[in-house]
Amino acid sequence: SVPVSEVVGVEEGRVHILPKKSVEDTDKDFTVFYVKRCRSGGSYGLLWTLGRTQFSCPSRVLRDQWIKDLRAAVKNYGPLRPRRLLVFINPFGGKKKGRKIYYSLVAPLFELAGISSHVIVTERANQARDHLLKKDLTGFDGVVCVGGDGMFSEILHGLIGRTQQEAGICENDPSAALQPCSLHIGIIPAGSTDCVCYATVGVIDPVTSALHIVIGDSQPLDVCSVHQALTHRYSVSLLGYGFYGDVLAESEKHRWMGPLRYDFSGTMVYLCNRSYAGVVQYIPADPVLSSPRDRTRCLSGCSVCSRSTDRLVRHPSDSGSLHKSHYGHFNSHSEDEWVTVEGRFRCVSLTCMSSSCPRSPLGLSPSAHLADGTGDLILVWNTNPLGFLKYLYRHTGAQDQFDLPFVEVHRVTAVRFSLPSSKEEGEYEEIDKQKTPDSFLCGLCCATPPPVSVWNCDGEILPVTEVFCRIHGQLLRLYARGIEDQARHNCSE
Repeated sequence: SVPVSEVVGVEEGRVHILPKKSVEDTDKDFTVFYVKRCRSGGSYGLLWTLGRTQFSCPSRVLRDQWIKDLRAAVKNYGPLRPRRLLVFINPFGGKKKGRKIYYSLVAPLFELAGISSHVIVTERANQARDHLLKKDLTGFDGVVCVGGDGMFSEILHGLIGRTQQEAGICENDPSAALQPCSLHIGIIPAGSTDCVCYATVGVIDPVTSALHIVIGDSQPLDVCSVHQALTHRYSVSLLGYGFYGDVLAESEKHRWMGPLRYDFSGTMVYLCNRSYAGVVQYIPADPVLSSPRDRTRCLSGCSVCSRSTDRLVRHPSDSGSLHKSHYGHFNSHSEDEWVTVEGRFRCVSLTCMSSSCPRSPLGLSPSAHLADGTGDLILVWNTNPLGFLKYLYRHTGAQDQFDLPFVEVHRVTAVRFSLPSSKEEGEYEEIDKQKTPDSFLCGLCCATPPPVSVWNCDGEILPVTEVFCRIHGQLLRLYARGIEDQARHNCSE
């Protein structure tokens, strides 16, 4: 049996949609298309494919009645299903197959489901963001990005910015209670990195993502605002200082290498053996709700995120009251409630999700949640090169990367990072020299290490050091449902 919520469409005759539409027109037959699940090999999520079942009726009148009733049931059962979408295609991302992926795999599914779309093929960076900030969005149910994490970031900034503009909220104010976006975002993976898609769906597959959009799945998502001076950025997957910032900065010098530049740059930065002095302050989240070391995973129907929805949304009938209690609590924090640590770090990372990907199936923080109003702060203190290599290697398997003496992880609601005073910086350097003798790796690739790093904000460089970060609970909604548990579904291989 197939639930009505997962019926994609009903067509007259004997019909095939993918890979190419074909119709055998008969008077008494009709075809029902639905979501079919199958295992995805090495991935933790489930692949969705387009299932198809054909029915024959004794008469054409009866067939037409069946089609009418089924279409009415699908329409009435799925009020959140999109009817009109704004689609942005990045033709340059990944292997430059964005156009082909959309028109050959995604557009036929939208047509089958009766979804109309306005397609824009971007020609420059930030075109999608600028369009969302300035153009009329009336009549659209959601925005779809065909590309990688960079394109998603553009749409994220555009939609959040547009929502705050219309609400009269200053985004540069770290204490402002940001309004959640009304339009959903759909992600069709077609980039060099598709971390957000992988962490929210569990697979990188355009058909799976398109089917989540078609049936109107809705997954809330936390967003981290990053404030520096009088500007701001938003992050959902990784805000990293030190190693991850250096890797991104190095990779920008080798864009001609394509996706391979990340492996090359990671190796070069590792060999440089750098660490940076800093002062990290954070507000701990309520440990009763969840912990970054509790070994649980945020899956579809996550109880932690569901409880957080009840906690964050007190008055659902009044959109202006969304998150008020959460942010009122944030604003009531005194300086005494900030926890401060300082020293030299290999990397400082903050993530609002597991940040899993095919190369790191469990991600930076395996027990992070998509929509609980918190982020996971990961501090990797200065250590020897082999120790740091062990930390990086553990991301590729099932070993606990936090079970190392130089690694800390904290569930937080806000973070501040600053540089120590000149005197303290000199003390850290002296201690560092005493603890870490010259290594054959140290300075192999850079004779004079830079005094500061840069921030990697979801793949964009922030050339600053001091930042203020704050987690905004369930600020966005994606056309997704979280990673489905394979054990709960009977799937074909």
